[in-house]
Amino acid sequence: MAFAGNDGEAGPVEQPSQGEAAQHSTKVLMIGALGVVYGDIGTSPIYAFREALHASGDTFIREDVLGVLSLILWALTIIVTVKYVAFVLRADNKGEGGTLSLMALARTAYPAGSKAILVIGLCGAALFFGDSVITPAISVLSAVEGIEVVTPTLDAYVVPITLVILALLFSVQKFGSGRVAVVFGPIMAIWFLMIGLAGLVHIWDDPSVLLAVNPYHAVIYLFNEPDVAFITVGAVFLAVTGAEALYVDLGHFGRRPIVLTWFSIVFPCLLLNYFGQGAYVLSRGIVPDMPFFEMLPSWGIAPMVGLATAATVIASQAVISGAFSLTRQAVQLNLLPRIEVQHTSEMQLGQIYMPRVNFIIAVAVMLLVVGFGSSSALASAYGISVTGEMLMTTFLLFVVMRWMWKWQLAGALALAILFGVIDLGFFSANVVKIAEGGWVSITVACVMGLIMATWIRGSRYLFDKTRRNEVPLDFLAGNLLKKKPQLVAGTAVFLTSDPTSAPTALMHSLKHYKVLHEQNVILSVVTAPQPTVPDAERVKMETINPLFMRVSLTFGYMEQPNIPRALAICRKQGWKFDIMTTSFFLSRRSLKASPNSGMPTWQDKLFIGLARSAADATEYFQIPTGRVVEIGTQVAI
Repeated sequence: MAFAGNDGEAGPVEQPSQGEAAQHSTKVLMIGALGVVYGDIGTSPIYAFREALHASGDTFIREDVLGVLSLILWALTIIVTVKYVAFVLRADNKGEGGTLSLMALARTAYPAGSKAILVIGLCGAALFFGDSVITPAISVLSAVEGIEVVTPTLDAYVVPITLVILALLFSVQKFGSGRVAVVFGPIMAIWFLMIGLAGLVHIWDDPSVLLAVNPYHAVIYLFNEPDVAFITVGAVFLAVTGAEALYVDLGHFGRRPIVLTWFSIVFPCLLLNYFGQGAYVLSRGIVPDMPFFEMLPSWGIAPMVGLATAATVIASQAVISGAFSLTRQAVQLNLLPRIEVQHTSEMQLGQIYMPRVNFIIAVAVMLLVVGFGSSSALASAYGISVTGEMLMTTFLLFVVMRWMWKWQLAGALALAILFGVIDLGFFSANVVKIAEGGWVSITVACVMGLIMATWIRGSRYLFDKTRRNEVPLDFLAGNLLKKKPQLVAGTAVFLTSDPTSAPTALMHSLKHYKVLHEQNVILSVVTAPQPTVPDAERVKMETINPLFMRVSLTFGYMEQPNIPRALAICRKQGWKFDIMTTSFFLSRRSLKASPNSGMPTWQDKLFIGLARSAADATEYFQIPTGRVVEIGTQVAI
């Protein structure tokens, strides 16, 4: 028992209870969620209300403002509070979230619809990449545009300043977000308090703005001017962009902190700011260019521009990190070729950096900033990718509700139709903006979808072709046991994607060297439809005969495969694995296009290009380079 003295008297030091520790942990996670989960949706007030009101025209009546505010309020309520907080967050895959996690969950729940679910998941993932390109561009650009309110003479410097900030943002990715993550939450906490306070002050300019709580105003606005309202709906959706981050970052913070943060801080502060902007507009009777900044006192504009810039950088950081995580999941699920992954933290597995992905996103973002030049122009390009991704989430959620949660068809269908109609309405309102900039989202999503579809299709053709030419492993092992070639000391590990067939590297080794190791392991790496796999389920071993053994290593789609570390677990199962007496044999295929592949020639060439760009297997599986032997083969696909 530990004691501490007070006025010469000793007494026991009270240790925090488990409940107090959990409460403290929840508070810490809530602050972290503010910086990562809610960065995107938290910066939407800068441009969402402005764009929605401008869509109504240069002139407006009181009912227009109330209608727009009512639409924003109920969009936030139904999409974020009901759909994501109440339902989607419950569809966790072993604690992890995101489009591909939900896809894996749905495919497990309903195997009969596996192919259709895969297509839906691919569409959702492709659309997220479109979001990850546009979010940094529009967020940072909209914040920097605030300097135009300080002084119009700085107008010409908005784009250059934005490019400098973005260049710095992408250049520091290699250091990892862990070192700066501790300040993300506090900065966003200040941001939400400031925007909430700014809105609260201006609500008193015209308290009648609170009437917009009544959904009657949203309905009347939609029916009175359907043509204008349809365009406005597309702009209103900007208020809920970032809602998908609640699900994507589920694994980092857990459901409870995300839900508590939404109801206690984010939702109230967002509503206060939107209603404050509405009251400011009503009291002046004009449509300001930037109501978010213009309603601030003159002395507060410059500090708010700085705070807004920091907040949008944080929002961009969250989306970029999400793109890294999604790419790694896609690689693990064999939807993309191997891509170099650098871990930026020894403590957090989720903190990773992908140089190639970072470079591609950086170039695309900067081209968008230069090409569009303003956040208003970019707003037209923003909605399609996010609305499309939300629509895919609704489809996948229906599968989970019906076949995993065992809901009655009527209940699952009713909820899916409610969410689907709203998502489809927002998607339709944004589709009409294709010519104005929406083509950017469509282009990015189509390119990513084509790449993933090509990789899946090409990998299947390559697997089928090589399998036809391979010898069954059990047959070969039996023959080699009867008529042994020259045996050499040590262990040979042959990596293969098909554990039932003799690996190409083994066949070429026998053909050219005419020797066999005393112990030969046919090793395959499997990705489980869950984020992580416990060590107890990591390794499966099967002895074929005294010369051969079949080993399967299973990793979750959120884990980075480490073969030597996983093989060390084999010691518990009787195999005395020693990395220093083990040689790893890998097949390096040289692919050639073939007219009989089943794919068009251009897709053959695309697949071959993707295969050549894949990260080195030795580094990807973290095998010591000094223990690897690569044997090259040529394959026509």
